[in-house]
Amino acid sequence: MDVTQKLVKLFSVDKQLRGLQTRLRGAERFLAEQESQLAAITAKKMELETQQKQFAAAAKNQEGEVARVDAKMAAIRESMNVAQTNKEYKGHLTEVNTFKAERDRAEQTALEHMQKADELKADLAKLATEQEERKKMRAVAVEDKAKRADEIKDRLTELKAERVALAAEVNKSTLMMFERLVETRGDEAMATVEIVDRKRHEFNCGACQMGLPVESVSGLLGSGKLTTCVSCGCILFIDAEVSKAMQPAEKEKKQPSSKKVSAAAKP
Repeated sequence: MDVTQKLVKLFSVDKQLRGLQTRLRGAERFLAEQESQLAAITAKKMELETQQKQFAAAAKNQEGEVARVDAKMAAIRESMNVAQTNKEYKGHLTEVNTFKAERDRAEQTALEHMQKADELKADLAKLATEQEERKKMRAVAVEDKAKRADEIKDRLTELKAERVALAAEVNKSTLMMFERLVETRGDEAMATVEIVDRKRHEFNCGACQMGLPVESVSGLLGSGKLTTCVSCGCILFIDAEVSKAMQPAEKEKKQPSSKKVSAAAKP
């Protein structure tokens, strides 16, 4: 088996491995998306919980301020009841009015904080529902990933073992070049030679569709020499169908013409 044939076998195994791993990576990406969305919802929920607690605490503080002002106003009214002069009474009245304005502000602020706390509470309830739904989706994603991993486990093990055996048959420098191409070009690391016109010896690279020198194709066909496309750099190979088409046509066997023999011999 020549080096190109070995690489074709190795390339086939690599494609199968990538196909299986792509299925698993799809499940892993889906799980990662669910984890990310769940983490975002959880973080947002924690943020709103903190804000809700802060607004509730601020509302309570303002309610305490209202109670303090009420107590202060009650004390001043008692003093008004025992005021000795009109001037003293008016002084207390001015003080009460000042505290009333202060109380109104504190009460209004407390109401605003309570309203904001209630709004955040409603938002938290929605987030809690979203969080539960996302947890269910994550559970489905975890199960799907485990199922896919289990489905491909045995085949993946077989292919990895096969790849190790095939790679051992390729010399180190060639293997390194091949693996670099697979890493950068994926499924286009290798491409078959395509026939454009066999009689005119015109061939294309199956990856980039650019023309190939006849010498390259001849060397590949004759000895399986490691050959790369002069345009895109992929490793070229000739598949069975193209190889058969490039073989010289068999000469048609000439059939001898039948001679007419007289049915009756002349006397």
